[in-house]
Amino acid sequence: MDKGYIQVYTGNGKGKTTAALGLSLRAVCAGKKVYFGQFAKGMNYSELKVPKFLPNFTMEQFGKAAFIHGKPTEDDINMAQIGFKKIKAIVSSGKYDVVVLDELNIAIYYNLISLEDVLKMMEDKYYGTEIIITGRYANPKIMEKADLVTEMREIKHYYNKGVKARAGIEN
Repeated sequence: MDKGYIQVYTGNGKGKTTAALGLSLRAVCAGKKVYFGQFAKGMNYSELKVPKFLPNFTMEQFGKAAFIHGKPTEDDINMAQIGFKKIKAIVSSGKYDVVVLDELNIAIYYNLISLEDVLKMMEDKYYGTEIIITGRYANPKIMEKADLVTEMREIKHYYNKGVKARAGIEN
């Protein structure tokens, strides 16, 4: 089995989840199995329909409505912990070729999941599993342990002119 690497997509610019979805599409089209877990998200995004269209693609959310504008609740923490427990088993199982941990950096930043637990999960991953970790505020220790780190930097965004999120583009 080929070695799977650890990739991190971080930064304040748009495109982290979108890049992970693009890589997932490419992987499925190459006959690979993809698991896409979203932390701190529970809203109805367009990508939740992907499993209806793509074989070998599984997606789950481990959150509720975004708390990013507030403070995480006990429920937010519990949902993230339950999701991470499941993710640890998936990452070490070899069942999936690609495992996306969408917004895991945010979950660490807001103390929903401990940095130490994530670093241990990265060490214990199945040799052939590619891991993609997304979200702003990537911890330097996560970036150091990763094999590839991409920072999305916002230069200009139409959101600042009042454009709301659009179905199929931002959500």
